[in-house]
Amino acid sequence: MEAVNAFNMELFSMIDMKPPISRAKMMSITKAAIKAIKLYKHVVQIVEKFIKRCKPELKVPGLYVVDSIVRQSRHQFGVDKDVFGPRFLKNFTDTFQNLYNCSEDDKSKIVRVLNLWQKNGVFDMDIIQPLMDMANNVPVSFCTANNRGPTHAV
Repeated sequence: MEAVNAFNMELFSMIDMKPPISRAKMMSITKAAIKAIKLYKHVVQIVEKFIKRCKPELKVPGLYVVDSIVRQSRHQFGVDKDVFGPRFLKNFTDTFQNLYNCSEDDKSKIVRVLNLWQKNGVFDMDIIQPLMDMANNVPVSFCTANNRGPTHAV
């Protein structure tokens, strides 16, 4: 649990920062997440809570944290052994609804990450497309990975 607490402190130290968040800070957050991999569910929950509660200008850096953790995990352990990506998928709809509570300018940065995920095969298109539709205020109705039923964009 110590590694999870260290990750929590590392991530929430961004609360007092002004974007852009430095590469060094992103790396230390990612490293702390990978160190806490045995409790990956807690790590994902902490990131989701951060994205939900942070001020609008920190929404995109929150997404960059998700991106960095998933990419590092896949790089280090391989796609089949990555536990973070599938876990983030469980609440992706809610997470992205929270992400889109950002400025209009920042929405394009979110879409850019989605485009990169598509291009690099990080997540399947059937996962990415509804999240892109959300950016364009298209009502979203699809089942999330945990089959909680239809979810509608606000």
